[in-house]
Formats: sequence, C-alpha cells, structure tokens
Amino acid sequence: MVKKIAPEATKRLFDRVFVCKKCKSKIRTDYSRVREKKIKCRKCGSKSLRPKKKERKV
Repeated sequence: MVKKIAPEATKRLFDRVFVCKKCKSKIRTDYSRVREKKIKCRKCGSKSLRPKKKERKV
C-alpha cells in the first residue's frame, strides 16, 4: 500500500527541483530559467536539466 505524501512535503521535495541529465545532481531553480538555458549544473557544467520525477514509496 502506497502512502500519500503531505502537500507540504510534496512541495518541498518536487517543486522547482531539477536533475542534471549527465551527473544526476539536483538543483533547485525556476522553470523559466531552465528553459532559457541560464542555469548550468554545479558539478559538471551541463545545461541539460529535467524536472525531478515523483518517486513511488513502498
């Protein structure tokens, strides 16, 4: 049975969080800045980021 996560926790964990496609590090920033390619990864310098996927807790 999967538990529902509280809305506050969901916002904290997934809202405005992006993951680098190369090195998998997480960055919190605005979606508009990611679309304009103004944000780059701190670790590897890549500009290819994706939103963090909501994980399934078992």
